[in-house]
Amino acid sequence: MKIVVAMKQIPDLQQIRIRNRKPVLDDVPLTFGNIDKNALEAAVQIREAMGGQVIVLCVGTPELEDTVKEALAAGADEARLVICADNPESNQSARLIAAAVRQIEPVDLILFGEGSGDNYSSQVGSRTAQILGLPQVGYANQIDVQENAVRIVRSLEDCEEVVEVLLPAVVTVLADINEARTPSVTQILKAGKKPREMVEARNLGIEPPASLIETISNLAPEMQRKQIAARTVAELVKALESEGFGGIE
Repeated sequence: MKIVVAMKQIPDLQQIRIRNRKPVLDDVPLTFGNIDKNALEAAVQIREAMGGQVIVLCVGTPELEDTVKEALAAGADEARLVICADNPESNQSARLIAAAVRQIEPVDLILFGEGSGDNYSSQVGSRTAQILGLPQVGYANQIDVQENAVRIVRSLEDCEEVVEVLLPAVVTVLADINEARTPSVTQILKAGKKPREMVEARNLGIEPPASLIETISNLAPEMQRKQIAARTVAELVKALESEGFGGIE
């Protein structure tokens, strides 16, 4: 069982500051999105049950070489890194991931997080499946791999749906599929010795994909505080009632 887990490098959201409604990314460490970590945990659990190999596949800047240690420590057997000058958007990521998967083939299962931790477009998994011509199942909260197929429980808005597709397949997982493990010190030390392969995006044998998206602005929501001073509880209650919070006792 060969499983590829696509993971995206993003800034640590807990350490991003906002200044003049714009994110300040200076000195913010890079990590993988939480749902990507759930996808990796799902792959590691399948390997522990059935044997095989888990390969982490990442597309991004050269800083990936340090960030990927986190995934190797969490149970991945090896890493393939596709290096770009900038972090690509969804269309570019899907094309580069598909080209990298073709170099790894044969692959039984390709796992994605349902959405990335930064823009959560939920497009890359579906785009990759379409390029590779593979069946794709989304919103997975349970994965049961059989001999030549995978049975998946999908969590939808008003119900759960059970589907089965033949392997190879692409599956995007939800955060509640599992709880990602925290690597031990020993696993972190061993991660540095696990194999990793780096390839420039231009060396994947495809035309460099053009960006289809232009980011015009990236601004935090504008918040205005009324700064009403309340010196007593009675003044606080009166201020809240004036804002529509009635019935306070």
